[in-house]
Formats: sequence, C-alpha cells, structure tokens
Amino acid sequence: MKAIRFDKTGGPEVLNYVDVTLPEPAQGEVQLRHTAIGLNFVDTYQRSGLYPQPLPSGLGNEAAGVITKLGKGIKGFKVGDRVAYGVGPIGAYAQGRNFPANRLVKLPKSISDEQAAGMMLKGMTVRYLLRATYKVKRGETVLFHAAAGGVGLIFSQWAKALGVKVIGTVGSPEKVAIAKAHGCAHVIDSSQEDVVARVKDITKGKGVPVVYDGVGLSTYLQSLDCLSPRGLLVVFGNASGAVPAFNLGLLASKGSLYVTRPTLFNYVAKDKDFEDTARDLVNIVKSGKVKIVINQRYALADAAKAHEDLQARRTTGATVLLP
Repeated sequence: MKAIRFDKTGGPEVLNYVDVTLPEPAQGEVQLRHTAIGLNFVDTYQRSGLYPQPLPSGLGNEAAGVITKLGKGIKGFKVGDRVAYGVGPIGAYAQGRNFPANRLVKLPKSISDEQAAGMMLKGMTVRYLLRATYKVKRGETVLFHAAAGGVGLIFSQWAKALGVKVIGTVGSPEKVAIAKAHGCAHVIDSSQEDVVARVKDITKGKGVPVVYDGVGLSTYLQSLDCLSPRGLLVVFGNASGAVPAFNLGLLASKGSLYVTRPTLFNYVAKDKDFEDTARDLVNIVKSGKVKIVINQRYALADAAKAHEDLQARRTTGATVLLP
C-alpha cells in the first residue's frame, strides 16, 4: 500500500510517497480503502512543525472510503459501507488505513466520495463556528476572512441558510465572484480595499458581533477593529502565521472585546458531540442548502504540489487527493 510519510518537518519537499504495510484492524477499528482524501490547511501546520507530531509521521485528517475489514467489537458498520471522517488520528494521506469506528459517519447515496472527503473536517469546523463557538442569530451580519477557501464556501452557504448575512474577505478580484456565488452578502477584496472601512460602511458604523478569522497574523488586528463593543474574535486558523502575544489592554481599548482560539477536536471530543456535529453536516448537505464543489484534484503521489498550491493561495474551495 502507498502512503505519504515525512520524517522531518519543513516545506512540501519533506513529503515522501512510500510503501507501507497495513496490519489487521485492532478492537474498535475498521480497515478502510480510501477513495478520496481531503486537503486542509491544518495539514501544512502539521507538516511544517507548527503543530508538532511524533516523527516519522503520516499526514491528513479527512477522507472517504469503503470498509474492507472489521476489528472486534464493531457495531453499526459492515464490510462495504461507504464512510467518511474528518477528525481522529492523522494519516489520511494513504491508499488505506485502520481507523476508529466511533469517529466515522456513514454516507448517503446523495453525497459522493469526493464531496465527503472535501467536506468533513471543513464542514464540522463550520458547524462548531456557527452553532457552538458563537451561536449566530437570524438577521445578524458577521465577518469571515478567506471566504473563497474551503471552509469559507461552506460557511457562507450554511450561514445564509440560517438567515445570517456574511461579509466575506478574499485576496484577489478573481475570488470575489466565487464568494458571492456561495452566499456572501458582501465581498471585500482585501488586496484593493480597506477591510475595516468597508465593514464599518456596510454595518453603518456598528461593526459586527463576531469575526471568524482563519488567516491569523496578517488579519487579527483589523479583525479586532471590525468588531462592535463586546464582540468576539474567533481565530480558528493561522494561514498567514500564528497570532503573536499582545497586550490584553488592547481588548479593553477597542470595546471590551473577547478572543478565542478554538479547535475542532475540543468540540467533538465526546462521541455524542461528534455524532451531532457530523449528522448536522450531512443533513445540511443532503438538503441542498450547502453544496460541496471540488475545485482541484491531485494524485496522492502529488501531495507536495497540492501543498505548494494551497499555501500560495492558488486553490479555491475544496481540494481532494485521489489514491
């Protein structure tokens, strides 16, 4: 079986396409044959060492596939079931693997393998952002950075379905139309426009109650300036680098603001929370209110190229690796 492994941290060049041996599934595990694998920015953090992993390591957090073997104690799944996952032990960049059954969700016929691989981690992230970290209310206006990215396209559609208006930022004129087509009420091209001024204009000077910021270093200060008093900044990613330490007095001076740094794992650590989150995602996609469009496909062997393109912001929406 082929898989991506790395034995030192660094750039995309550290990724190796190698032969691996797959053991029998342990108790509570199933063996999967992957059909599609999701690409996510968190993969680049783990590869670079920003999120340290024991080395040597596999990579990848999200995939879809078919169950080929059952370990002991498995209930609710059978050989041949189509399943997907978006949280759990890393190692999705492989033709197959063993995986905990309690971290899997069955796929309906209406959701393709590629869609599932492109939606699980990103879609469950959107679910906790909208329904748990800050429970959005119908009629609110919120700000989301990188609205043409994989998480952004799901976020804007889901928020619109909940009656929430999204102001989205994008990094180029070409991405404006993409963000608008996926539910953004307003789109700001940060390469040409003043984000804070535009947000204040759109909200008639009030600012927004919450900013969802997966970009980090290059945007967090402007994110704070876009908030209304007692607003919440949700920094859920570091696409431009990690947010540095800053004086908490800044939050007071800008209106008694709140800041949080959530991760998906903490919102789905319990099986019940995982099941509720995955079910809500599958249901919203089944309803047609959120459409998962795969905009890029790479062979698994070309994972390094996929990482290069992702970090250079040459991708939009969801990207999958095909084993």
